[in-house]
Order: sequence, then structure tokens, then C-alpha cells
Amino acid sequence: MKIKLTISGVMILFLLSGCMFPQEKRAENQVPYENQLASVQQAVDQYKKDNNVLPIKTKDENTPIYQKYVIEFNKLMPRYMQEPPGNSFENGGFYQYVIINPEEEAEVKVIDLRIMREIQELQREINKYINKNEYAPIEEPIGPGVYSIDMEKLDYHRDAKVQSPYNDTYLPLIINEHGNVLIDYSIDLNIALREYDHDYNQGDDIRKLLTDNSPIVPAFSIPYTIDENGEPTFKEE
Repeated sequence: MKIKLTISGVMILFLLSGCMFPQEKRAENQVPYENQLASVQQAVDQYKKDNNVLPIKTKDENTPIYQKYVIEFNKLMPRYMQEPPGNSFENGGFYQYVIINPEEEAEVKVIDLRIMREIQELQREINKYINKNEYAPIEEPIGPGVYSIDMEKLDYHRDAKVQSPYNDTYLPLIINEHGNVLIDYSIDLNIALREYDHDYNQGDDIRKLLTDNSPIVPAFSIPYTIDENGEPTFKEE
């Protein structure tokens, strides 16, 4: 099956280079970020109250939902914040601050950018393969519009996995019909479904179970729901 490459919003963060964390050894980058998150939330809330808009960067409408509303700290400084928090990407940290539910409570969350390095490297190799062969190195379909990657065909000699931002486990990398690398959060969702109370039904997007119980968003993901057995499964968009 041939799948041609297109460029989507998922590629925006791929502009970050291998030296994307020039100050990553700074002590404040290693501190738990609850206080930083709270300070950004307060600044965002006050900015929204004063200006009736959110302090976010303009993104393409096709940008995945959890990467779409990135906070633009220049709009918050210096009136609402003196500087971005020490653990933010803008200040040499590991986290990209974003907003979810912008039409409602405009809740501040973060993307853990440490997952970027493996995604970026694999995406480069897949792009090279598609440019050469005019189709993606897919192995088999695993859900609507998503596929496992044929690593032998790609001749990629590293595990196509990233460290979970939620649990002590590794998550597989998969590919969509546009040739973009995604993260399969099924393992984390399976754990969350058992760990937290919920009332999700078939057809509901259950990724909210992760954002309700963690400050980290499931970046590079597609919607998931539950099957008839209550197990996580890919949801058709």
C-alpha cells in the first residue's frame, strides 16, 4: 500500500535541533514544576481577563490539538511574568508550555520535549525513505489511518520507542497515512483506565484521562477510545 508524504502541524517542533536544551543542566530545570505551572496559569488567567484573548502563538488549523495552543511568553512579559519559568524550553528547560480547553478554563499544561530526539531522528529516516521510494515503510495497519513501521525495510538500527512521560515504560512509535511519526499511548491509557475512576463510553476520546491526572499532555498522539472490553483502541478521527 503506497502512502505519500504530506507535511502537517506535527512537524512544527521538528525544527528543534540536537542542541535544543542549551541550558539543560541548570538546577532550576531539574526542580519539580508544580510551582512553575501554577505561576504560568495565574499569568494566563490574568492576561485573558485583561485582554479577552489568550497569549498563544498562531498555529495551522491542522496542528494536533495538544500541540496547537503554545504559550507565547513574550506576550506575558514583563507585566504578567518577569521571565519564562526555568523549566520551559524558552529558558533552557525540558518543557513546552501549552493550553488545553482554550474555549473553557484554558488550562496550562506542558509537552515533555525529551521525547523529541527519537521522534526527530526516526522522522528524518522515514522522510528519506519516502523521498526515495514514494511510499512509506509501513508494516501493517493497527488502527484507522495508523500503521506499524517496517523497521527492516527502513533499515533503522534503533528501537522505535520513546520513554513514557507518565510511567516507567517505553511507548512504540507508529506512523500515520501522511508519513508522520506518532506515539502509541495505549500502554499509558491502559494503566490510567485501571488506576483512575472514569465513566468513558465507546466513542469517547479517552486521552483526557491522561491530562486530567497529569500536567503533561500526550503530544504526537491521535484520539483513542475504548472497545467493547473496556480496552484502549484507536478512534477514527
